[in-house]
Amino acid sequence: MEQQAVVQPLTVQHLPQALALSQELRWPYRLEDWAFALSLGHGLAVERNGRLSGTAIWWPYGDDYAAAGMIIVASDAQRRGIGAALMLEMLRQTEGRTLILNSTAEGCRLYERLGFVALGSTVHQHQAVLESVPAVTKSGHVRGLRDADISAVRTLDRAGSGLDRTALIEALFAIGRVRVIEDDGAITGYGCVRTWGRGVVIGPIIARSTCGAQSLIADLAGEHVGEFVRIDVTSDSGLSPWLAASGLPDVGPVTAMALGSPPVPTAGVTLFALSNQSLG
Repeated sequence: MEQQAVVQPLTVQHLPQALALSQELRWPYRLEDWAFALSLGHGLAVERNGRLSGTAIWWPYGDDYAAAGMIIVASDAQRRGIGAALMLEMLRQTEGRTLILNSTAEGCRLYERLGFVALGSTVHQHQAVLESVPAVTKSGHVRGLRDADISAVRTLDRAGSGLDRTALIEALFAIGRVRVIEDDGAITGYGCVRTWGRGVVIGPIIARSTCGAQSLIADLAGEHVGEFVRIDVTSDSGLSPWLAASGLPDVGPVTAMALGSPPVPTAGVTLFALSNQSLG
């Protein structure tokens, strides 16, 4: 008789098996990417017959919101209630918060049964070996991050995302290359590039204008011509056609969903690109 799925904490010791689960799906995570994600959040695991069969991680963003991702069930453990058990435990742990996630087409049905609602926007994954720097009409002065900029960048990130992502931003500052846009002495945009997956990922990108976002992306991409580059942009950003024309094709969308009232960004500040699809 099949035992009921028992959810336990996902630990560092699980990560080599978690990596194998993601490789089975051809998700391009490295062990370091799993470790980075787990260090910022709360991991859940299900073991079956002594080995890891399911994973999920959620990340707190302030007291009112959380993001969910890294949700995987092994192919030989499907239809045994593992995905539902992971999500129900996550909902228990995040009770009182709005939970947001980006879902593949296959996952939408489960999330809808749990009460998640599609937000009417999608996230588009653009990636390829970058052959040249994207062409832009430059906006403002793009330069490196300075210590004096950090408070302004945190404020800008909260305005663009509607979330308190302080821990995420500090972690990205520690491992990535961060650039800002300065206009008339004010910071009006920022972006980050870091080693991830098969090469590098550009994001988050938050700015006050489309031209500003494009300037940041082009600047961050400049040192990675000839490398595999990925960027996840929102459908609302309007950047997909430009990225495709720049040699970074759209390889597929995911659906933004929320359980509860979604975060509300500040008018005039836009989250153009995510740090990646799971972390938001």
